[in-house]
Amino acid sequence: MTLPKHHPLEHRTHTVVDSSVGPLTLVAVDGVLTGLYMHRQRHRPPEETFGEPDPAPFTEVASQLRAYFDGRRTDFDLPMVLAGTPFQRRVWAALRDIPYGETITYGQLADRIGQPTAARAVGLANGKNPIGVIVPCHRVVGSTGGLTGYGGGLATKRYLLDFERGVGGTSLF
Repeated sequence: MTLPKHHPLEHRTHTVVDSSVGPLTLVAVDGVLTGLYMHRQRHRPPEETFGEPDPAPFTEVASQLRAYFDGRRTDFDLPMVLAGTPFQRRVWAALRDIPYGETITYGQLADRIGQPTAARAVGLANGKNPIGVIVPCHRVVGSTGGLTGYGGGLATKRYLLDFERGVGGTSLF
């Protein structure tokens, strides 16, 4: 399902939850998760587009994020809408198939979506993922296995990967 940007009848709300990678802003349209943004995220939309503050639509999202950061959850089961181009949505759907604690390269992700020559385009789509952590774009690495760009910063990407492998600390902050 794709919603047009800022449809006049949609009801946008947001809340901020604490996490071991810092504050996370959760955004919903009509009660359905459409965004999870880190405090200093590269492609973070302007705050005025997040709607009114209201924690009510985010009870289950916050609960699952707490369980993830406590090490009690390895995947998420939440309704969400990811607004983007058809190509971006294919990339974001494929991200959800990368197992917890594992990584793949941008080239491997391009292969998985049937476009083996689109590694750069996959990287650009990955960088615009509107629901970080839950849609695990942090699990995609460069062709040599090195960490490359991450909207939440490379320190956050390294923390999330180490955390999922069981070698990280309890908090980045």
